[in-house]
Amino acid sequence: MAIALVFLTSYLVGSFPTSYVLGKALKGVDIRDFGSGNVGATNTFRALGPGLGILVLLVDIAKGLIPVSLITPCIASHFPAVGMDIASLKILSGISAIAGHNWTVFLRFRGGKGVATSVGVLLGIAPKALGLSAVVWLIVAGSSRYVSLASIVSAVSLPVFMWLSGQDRATFVFGAAIAILIIARHHANILRLIRGKENRIGGLR
Repeated sequence: MAIALVFLTSYLVGSFPTSYVLGKALKGVDIRDFGSGNVGATNTFRALGPGLGILVLLVDIAKGLIPVSLITPCIASHFPAVGMDIASLKILSGISAIAGHNWTVFLRFRGGKGVATSVGVLLGIAPKALGLSAVVWLIVAGSSRYVSLASIVSAVSLPVFMWLSGQDRATFVFGAAIAILIIARHHANILRLIRGKENRIGGLR
């Protein structure tokens, strides 16, 4: 029962299409019609302004943090999870929330790239490694002005920092899987970076 509840609730929370809902409610537009068409915080920031972009970013982070840190412990305290401890349930919750964001049931299973929601999940599971990866993101973004490149490089650094900080094996494997997923979801950005056509922060190339 606990495993099914954790999976379902985490997926549904992660599936909330933040930029789509806020774009419709506050601007009367469909974010998918602008920029890259992605329903994440970066495209919202570029297409609809920094105010809405930051709001989307914070909500998308919460979509990962809340299932892991609040919903899963609550479910585990009321229902037994045969064969799974709380740490394993949190990993399941994180996977489900990220999957919900990337393949949301509310937009025909087409969602964002999972970076912000992954940040929320890791904030609840491996905050030290996340903090170091965030520093990497800031350095790369500040020097290159490419959000996508910063996300890719910080994703690569995540399992390294997990290993250095002594995370258990299951969490390390989970971090490596998140890194691979984030890189894979940026395949179009990687091609644009190679071709010199990726937009920098501020809209420049």
